[in-house]
Amino acid sequence: MTDLTTNAKSTIEWKVNTQHFWSGWEVLMLEKLDESSHLTANQWKLVSAAAFGIMLEFLDYFLIGFILTFVVGPWKLTFGESSVVLLSSGIGAMLGAVYFGWLADRIGRRKVFLLTIGIFTISTGALIFTPDEKDAGLLYLTAFRFLIGFGAGGLYCVDLPMVQEFMPARKRGIIAGLVTAGVPVGFLIGAGLVAFVAPMIGWRGLMGVCVILSLVTLLIRSWIPESPRWLLKQGEPWKARESVAWALQVEPTRLPLTSDIVAAGAHARFADLLRYPRSLALSWITNLGGQTGYYGLALWSPTLIVKFLNVRPDQAAFYMIFVMLAALAGRIALSILSERIGRRMAGTICSAAAVVTLLAAALAGDTVAGSTGVFLLILMGAYFFGEGLFAIVGPYSAEVWPSSLRTTGMGSAYGFGGLGKIVGPLGLALVVGASVTPSASNVSLLTAFSYFASWYALAGLAFLLIGIETKGQSIEAIEHRLGRHEGTDPVGVGGSGEGHGGTARATQRQ
Repeated sequence: MTDLTTNAKSTIEWKVNTQHFWSGWEVLMLEKLDESSHLTANQWKLVSAAAFGIMLEFLDYFLIGFILTFVVGPWKLTFGESSVVLLSSGIGAMLGAVYFGWLADRIGRRKVFLLTIGIFTISTGALIFTPDEKDAGLLYLTAFRFLIGFGAGGLYCVDLPMVQEFMPARKRGIIAGLVTAGVPVGFLIGAGLVAFVAPMIGWRGLMGVCVILSLVTLLIRSWIPESPRWLLKQGEPWKARESVAWALQVEPTRLPLTSDIVAAGAHARFADLLRYPRSLALSWITNLGGQTGYYGLALWSPTLIVKFLNVRPDQAAFYMIFVMLAALAGRIALSILSERIGRRMAGTICSAAAVVTLLAAALAGDTVAGSTGVFLLILMGAYFFGEGLFAIVGPYSAEVWPSSLRTTGMGSAYGFGGLGKIVGPLGLALVVGASVTPSASNVSLLTAFSYFASWYALAGLAFLLIGIETKGQSIEAIEHRLGRHEGTDPVGVGGSGEGHGGTARATQRQ
C-alpha cells in the first residue's frame, strides 16, 4: 500500500512539474508544426508520396475507360454491359472508403496507408490474366475492378488527412489541393500510355506497368511515420513528438512534449458522425454532386469522343491528353484560389462555372460534334472546373471533421459520394437506354451534358448554403469550433481539451 501511495504521489508530482515546465513554452508541439513558414524536405516527401499514390490510383482507375474502348468492339458490349464494368470500381471504392476510413481512425493512418496500396497492387496485377472470351472475361474484369476500387477508395481517404495532419495551417489548403492534382496527372499519363505505348504492348501490358509503379509507391510509403495528431489521440505524446520532429527535421528534444493535450478516448463509431450533422450534410452532398458529375463525364469521355468525332480509340486517348492538361490546370488554380478566398466561396464559384460550361455545351447541342476543335474546347472547360472542384472537395471533406473522426467522416463522405461513380455512368446509360450501343446515333450531347451539369449544381448549393469556412485555421481551432457549434465535446470522441483559436493548449485535469 505504501508503494502504491508513493507511486501515486510521484505521478501527480510529475504531472504538476511537467505542466509548469511546459507552460513556459509559448509554442507547443503542434503549434511548431502549424506555424512553420515553409515545408521541409521530409514534408515534401510525404506530399510527393501521397500525390504519387493518388496519381497511380487514378491512372489505373481511368485506364479502364480506355481499356473498354478496346474490348467493346470484340466483345460487342452494350451500354448496359459496359456500365457494369465501370460501376464495379465505383461500388468497390464506395465500400473501401467507408471501411478504410473507419479503420484508419482505429489502427492509425500509416498502416492503412500501406494496406490499401497492397490490395490495389495485387488486384491490378490480376487483370493481366483477364480471359479473352466475353462471358468469362466480363465477369473476371468486373470482379477485379471491384477489388481495385475497394483499395483505391481507402487510399484516397487516408492520404489527404495524413498530409493535412503534417502541414502548417496557412498552407494546408493549397498543399492538400495540389496533392489531388495527382488525379489528372494519372489520367494524363494513362492517356499517353494508351496513345503511344498500348499499340506496342497492349492493354494487358499497361496493367503490368501499373503493377511496377505500385510497388515503387509501396516502397516510398514505408518511409512515412504515423500522424502526430492520431498518436496524440492515442495518448502517445512521445511518438507524436518524434513524428513532428521528422516533419520539421529537428531533434525531438528541441520540441515541447505536449502533456495531456487529449485523453485517449473511445474508438470512432459510425454513429458518432451524427453528432456533427452539418459536417455530415456538407461533406456528403458536395461529394455526391461532384463525383456524380465528374465521374459520369470522365468515364464516358473516351467513348463519346470516339462516337462524336468518329476516331479510333488510340486517337481518342491522344485528344484526352489535352483535356487532362486543362484538368491539371484546374486543380492547381482552384488549390490556390481556395487558400486565397476560402474553401466555401471557391467551391461555390467552381461548381457554378462547371454548370455554366456544361450547359453551354448542352445548348450548343450536337452541332459541336462536327468540329474537333470546338468539341475539345468545351471538354477542356468542363474538366478545368469539374476537376478543379476536387482540389477543394477532397481536402474540405477531411477538414470539417474532428481528429477522432477525420478519416471516418471523410471515408463516409467519399463513400456516399461514391454513389456518383455508379449514378454517373449508369445514369447516362439509363437515360439513353441501357441496350443502346455506344455507336448508336440517338445519343445526344444535350442529354449527356445537361445530366452531368445538374449534379455540379447540387454541390454548388451545398457550398453556398451550409458551407463552413476553414481557411487559415489550425486543425485544433476548427475542431474546437465544430464542437461549440454542434454542442459536443470540442476535441472529439471521448477526448478532452481546450481550444484557443490555434492549437489546443495542454491542461491538467485532476
